[in-house]
Amino acid sequence: MKEKKDINLTELTADELKSHFEESKEKLFHLKFGHKTTPLKNPLEIRYLRRQIARILTIVKEKSIKK
Repeated sequence: MKEKKDINLTELTADELKSHFEESKEKLFHLKFGHKTTPLKNPLEIRYLRRQIARILTIVKEKSIKK
C-alpha cells in the first residue's frame, strides 16, 4: 500500500483547508468514477479520502465555532 503523507490539518489556515478539501473532493470523484469502469488496485483509497474530507470539514467547523 502506498504510504500516505500525513498533514497536521489543525495547523492549516482556512484557505489551505479549503484547497485541501477541494483537491480531496475532486480526487474522490475521479477514484469513484474510475472504480465503476475498472477496479482499483486499492479500493480502500476511496474510504481514506472520504474520511480525510470528513476530518477537514470537522476542523473547519471547530475553527468557525471558536471565532
